[in-house]
Amino acid sequence: MKNMGGMMKQMQKMQKQMMEAQEELKSKTVEATAGGGMVTVTAAGDKRIVDVKIAEDVVDPDDVDMLQDLIVAATNEALKQVDELIERDMGKFTKGLNLPGMF
Repeated sequence: MKNMGGMMKQMQKMQKQMMEAQEELKSKTVEATAGGGMVTVTAAGDKRIVDVKIAEDVVDPDDVDMLQDLIVAATNEALKQVDELIERDMGKFTKGLNLPGMF
């Protein structure tokens, strides 16, 4: 029974650390670009898009499709980077536990 109490304390400590790490992720950002920097998307560590910058040169009323494609590409890359950030920051908690899809 003594081991069980120690294990519970350890789990509570880990849970607190995980919650702190998740809060910290919210303040971290990643930035991705497309079209050689013509479109820049910034995403927060909790997968919120927080900023989109579009260079004036890329705004062509006759080629809206290209602008849309650049926005999608930059957004997808930003979200991919957020996933990598989450894995790096939160993966230490699940390493060795074999809990696929936890984060």
